[in-house]
Amino acid sequence: MPKLARALALESIVRAVSRDVIVPRFLNITRERKLDGSSLTEADIAAQKTLAERLPHLLDAPVIGEEMSPEEQLAHWQDGRDGLWCIDPIDGTTNFSNGIPVFAVSVAYLVNGETEFGVVYNPVRDEAFYAERGAGAWLNGVQLPLRESAVGLSDAVAGIDFKRIPTDLAVSLVRSPPYYSQRNFGSSALEWCFAAAGRIDVYLHGGQALWDYAAGRLILAEAGGCAGVLGGGSLVADPAAKSPVVLAANRALYDEWQAWLEQNG
Repeated sequence: MPKLARALALESIVRAVSRDVIVPRFLNITRERKLDGSSLTEADIAAQKTLAERLPHLLDAPVIGEEMSPEEQLAHWQDGRDGLWCIDPIDGTTNFSNGIPVFAVSVAYLVNGETEFGVVYNPVRDEAFYAERGAGAWLNGVQLPLRESAVGLSDAVAGIDFKRIPTDLAVSLVRSPPYYSQRNFGSSALEWCFAAAGRIDVYLHGGQALWDYAAGRLILAEAGGCAGVLGGGSLVADPAAKSPVVLAANRALYDEWQAWLEQNG
C-alpha cells in the first residue's frame, strides 16, 4: 500500500463524519457534565457511534472511544493489542458547545500501543492534520512544520493548561515565565498539531488521556517534534491513566523546556 494511503483514507472518513454529524450540531447543542467534570454533548455520542461503525470498513479492529465506559475501554484495549482504533469524537467539547471554533475530531490506529497513522481534523477551519509512520506529517497536503520554531525557550510561544499542573509549578510559570508568550486553546489534540506545525513551540498539560494524544503524538513526531511526560520519561499509551505531557517542536527546545520545568516545579 502506498505511503499515506491509510492516513488519507482515514482523513476521508473523518471529514465525512464531521460534515454529516458534527457540523450540523455546532451552535445548536446543549452541554452536559460528566462524572469527571468534563463536558459532553449529543454530538460527541453521535460522532463516536458513527465513527465506530465506519472505521472497521477501513481496518477491521476494535474501537476505543472517550465516551465509552471504563469497562468497555479496557475490554477493547485488551482485545486490540494487534490493532485498535482510538477516537476522541470531539476534542474541545466545551469550545464546541460554547460556539468557539477551536475543536477537533481525533482518530488514530494503534498496534501494540504505538500509533501507526492518525488524523486530527478541525471542521470549522477545514484543517486536517495527518501522519503515517515513516511518511511525514501533513496539513491539507502541505508537509509540516509550516515555519521554523523558536531558537530558544526565551523566544518560544508556549501552550499551557494551568488548571491541571501542580500548583508550585503553576506559580513559577506565572511569576517567572521562561518563554516569550503563552496560549491555551482548549483542545489537546489540536495543540499537539499546532506544535507540529510550528504555531506553538512548547507545551505543557497536566493530565491527558490516550484519546487526547493518540493521533497528535505521531503527527508531532513525524514533524520532528519531541514529547514525554513531566519529570522525564516516555509517554506510554494507557487507557486507564492520564499523563502529564511535555512536548516541543524540536529536541533542543524539548530538553531546555524539561530542564526548566524540573528546576522550577
